[in-house]
Amino acid sequence: MGDDPGGPIAARSPDAGGAIDSDLTAWVDDLETRHLSDLTFHEVSRALRALSATYVERRETLARGAALSGAGKRAAFALFYGPLHFLLVRHIVESLPDALKAAPTIVDLGCGTGAAGAAWARACEARPEVTGTDRHPWAADEARATYRAFHLRGRAQVGDLVRARWPERSAIVAAYAVNELPPPGRDALLPRLLSHVERGGALLIVEPVAGQAAPWWASWRAALETAGGRADMWRLATALPRIVQKLDRAAGLDHRELTARTLFVAPR
Repeated sequence: MGDDPGGPIAARSPDAGGAIDSDLTAWVDDLETRHLSDLTFHEVSRALRALSATYVERRETLARGAALSGAGKRAAFALFYGPLHFLLVRHIVESLPDALKAAPTIVDLGCGTGAAGAAWARACEARPEVTGTDRHPWAADEARATYRAFHLRGRAQVGDLVRARWPERSAIVAAYAVNELPPPGRDALLPRLLSHVERGGALLIVEPVAGQAAPWWASWRAALETAGGRADMWRLATALPRIVQKLDRAAGLDHRELTARTLFVAPR
């Protein structure tokens, strides 16, 4: 599937998977009902264009909370990026060796609307509890709603992901969150995560494939590979929920193929 900017990596083949099951459909329907109750589709699609531009052109504003500044961007984030992240993370954990080994708790750092943690938990036969942490109260509320929608035992709290506490031997996911940290916070988080995996815990870092989104990637990759981890690139061709397709077209985007890169350390 190509090379990571830091060098060749293990890769996965394109996949037509990512089935849209009834709980996923119900979750997206609820998102559409709630977030389009006070906003028009045009307002949300316009906000999605602005949100996409923030991620691509104004990344320096993300650490100040620019992604969720305003009802339109929050609606676009929940209704568009939430389902995309769920589908992609579910595919990733179902494809990674040992990612579905039972862990009592999945810890979602920078949980956003809870999509990544919910996707991992739903893919596990034992259905672990999910604990989400996000600095934005709105995101924590959305994450709680996501956990309920997928019938998961879960809780979400407002807090700093760099200082978050987690149980021993939990499975930690940080999806599209580390790249939004300022360098001092990111530098403080890495040794804590390395200590966690050295004690047997699992770790999954998910980030965009664009090199400018994560200039720190090579150093994190080296540290986690030394700790027994692996790096992968992903491309997933999958069916998207109807509202996500509509927003994709209206905002001038193209997510017929979902992409990401990951760092993963299996539980021991």
